Amino acid sequence: LRDRILTSVNSVASSFSLLGSGFIVLCYLLFKELRKFSFKLVFYLALSDMLCSFFNIIGDPSIGFFCYAQGYTTHFFCVASFLWTTVIAFTLHRTVVRHKTDVEDLEAMFHLYVWGTSVVMTIIRSIGNDHRLGAWCWSQTGRTGKAVHFITFYAPLWGAILYNGFSYFQVIRMLNNATRMAVGMSDRAYHLDARPDMKALNRWGYYPLILIGSWTFGTINRIHDFIEPGHKIFWLSLLDVGTAALMGLFNSIAYGLNSSVRRAIRERLDLVPETIRPWLPNSRIRHQQESELVSL
Repeated sequence: LRDRILTSVNSVASSFSLLGSGFIVLCYLLFKELRKFSFKLVFYLALSDMLCSFFNIIGDPSIGFFCYAQGYTTHFFCVASFLWTTVIAFTLHRTVVRHKTDVEDLEAMFHLYVWGTSVVMTIIRSIGNDHRLGAWCWSQTGRTGKAVHFITFYAPLWGAILYNGFSYFQVIRMLNNATRMAVGMSDRAYHLDARPDMKALNRWGYYPLILIGSWTFGTINRIHDFIEPGHKIFWLSLLDVGTAALMGLFNSIAYGLNSSVRRAIRERLDLVPETIRPWLPNSRIRHQQESELVSL
């Protein structure tokens, strides 16, 4: 019964992430005005999340081949997902703090870094490989397999969290200082106009919390399972599966649904005939200046 509950929670949460990240991928493919370098990075993030969620749903522990396929593909695309967040953080840091304008020239290096690291981590995790955990196939049994799984996923994950937090802290501090100087040399009207920008900048500080919220319970659960393999805590496993599977949804909302996407959607809704418009959600999204990757 517990395995069925965990499987259901995993499927439902992964489905939400699949829909959210798939929506961002679809927006990138449909709206040409979004095909800028900054949003291209968000597209790669959403694509990784979408595939991670997809393979997280289709695994079947009762079928050996599909279980192994899910274990490797889920590991690969989930690693790629949090690595793309480090690329976005690096791009912001390099642009804002270091005042470099060559980030587009580094796209090939970004791909090599993300996909290459994901491949290496996925290959290494085959050591002590044994994909059997009742409800899903991604985690491993055996002390060696659990240790390798932690080294090849959770260790680089928390390294990415620390890097993202440090990068966003420096970016926000730099822009806060610049805005304070500008406000000090301007009038009160400029100060009022800057408030929406500052609100958007401070929101970047929450981006590292997505990974923390998605994987904290999973990390605790892996450590506990390594120390006491014969004693599983159901509520901890439930939180582990549910929050980890929602990572794609959280990323799509935080990174993908920015002002550029909302503007593109609003412009399409404005083309809808008046007779149909009352049946659609309110397309009058409040206009506000938001600092985002595109503006940088």
